[in-house]
Amino acid sequence: MRIVIVGAGINGLLTARELAKAGVEVMLCDQGELAQQASWAGGGIVSPLYPWRYSPAVTALSQWAQAAYPLLRDELMADVGIDIELLTSGLLFVNTDDARDARVWAQANATTCEVLDADSLRERWPGLAHDAEQGVFFPDIAQVRNPRLLKALIADLQRYPQVQLRSKTAISSVSGAQASHSASVMFTSGELVEADAVIVCAGAWSAKLLPRAAVPVRPVRGQMLQYETAPGTITSMILRDGHYLIPRADGLVLCGSTLEEAGFDNRTTAEARELLEKAAASLWPGLTEQPPVRHWAGLRPGSPNGIPFIGAVPEQAGVWVNAGQYRNGLVLAPASAALISDLVLGRTPRLAAAPYAPMT
Repeated sequence: MRIVIVGAGINGLLTARELAKAGVEVMLCDQGELAQQASWAGGGIVSPLYPWRYSPAVTALSQWAQAAYPLLRDELMADVGIDIELLTSGLLFVNTDDARDARVWAQANATTCEVLDADSLRERWPGLAHDAEQGVFFPDIAQVRNPRLLKALIADLQRYPQVQLRSKTAISSVSGAQASHSASVMFTSGELVEADAVIVCAGAWSAKLLPRAAVPVRPVRGQMLQYETAPGTITSMILRDGHYLIPRADGLVLCGSTLEEAGFDNRTTAEARELLEKAAASLWPGLTEQPPVRHWAGLRPGSPNGIPFIGAVPEQAGVWVNAGQYRNGLVLAPASAALISDLVLGRTPRLAAAPYAPMT
């Protein structure tokens, strides 16, 4: 069996890995360099932001993926020697107005949750802003160093002789099976490649290759800042008013992120930098003592209600999609890859597939 995967972000890489482990011949192609778009630009929180506000469909994927990440970390370390820095640092939500909903959701989903008053916050996070009056802490939420995860997955796929990785290989069209041939992709170079199946994992670009009515995915720009601190300065991820801090083990701290309807423009802006600097100050005032050391942007694959499209594309036999994870690409990727691989290979799905079917 031969499958072409379009898009080498986190979903394309993990889908290719699932299929390669099943013995499938895989061609994974990307219009640019491998793994350099939204998956690289994201923060790596292994949880939806404000998880209690999401639909059960997103919760189902995220919980499956959260349980899968430790095994993925161990396998990648053993096979390619790269530490993806899966760190259970916990996530603190500051001054939320629905703390009760968070507690109810946590209890229903067997998740540890602490509601903290101002004094408790000052004791445990002394660098928090002085107007932090209430907090909700999920100690078991982890983060992953996404650039290292992507590097590890590429190295892992290179171990499989039946996997072909093609960067800077743009595709002009995807076609379903017809009487005369199987599903196929047409490269902008004019090369036509046929396969038993084509899986579009092209993130924000997916709707350019698939019917927008079936897969209404759009680009949503997100910008991030990076600060340098001494390791251990900030011990947990912190979220307030939709903005967050992610402290890495080496002291780097990410501050994100914006939500911008800017089409396919992935340039950074002075306005976003100013907004994020103010957000950082509202989260941890000590970060204002030095300017950020890096500023970048990425394009998320926005979808209605944040629910991804995972399944067969209507009226295009042999064409499948795994896209539209919006702000949760890294969060949901192991589960998304498992589901689409099961469906394409005709295996019993490890997760219920109906909530993610493309629109008809």
